[in-house]
Amino acid sequence: MAAPNLVSSTSVIGRTHAEWVLTSPSAIITNPSASNSAYRVNSLFVTNLGSNDALLTADLYRSGVSYKLAYEVPVAMKSSLVVIGKDTSIYLEEGDALRLLSNLPGTLQFVISYEVMS
Repeated sequence: MAAPNLVSSTSVIGRTHAEWVLTSPSAIITNPSASNSAYRVNSLFVTNLGSNDALLTADLYRSGVSYKLAYEVPVAMKSSLVVIGKDTSIYLEEGDALRLLSNLPGTLQFVISYEVMS
């Protein structure tokens, strides 16, 4: 796992990804090992489209260890939660993943905005 020098970056590519949150810890973005890149996560929104409140867990997965960003945080039905915002952005180093899980299937959706810097 390395942390590339961001000052020498020659490329910054903005990306947005969206899909359903699963009921097992699932990587929503992964910075591959030896990518020679850093990923800056600018925002992560989670929305409950179900008819029941749901619980959300978000973690930074690094070297086989889960570091919690949010742990079983309630997301009320028909509402949204900002897990990561521009003022609380995080970096994923090589080999890191950002994972989500919900206690209810087919209830929570996420939208994540991030930059790949290499």
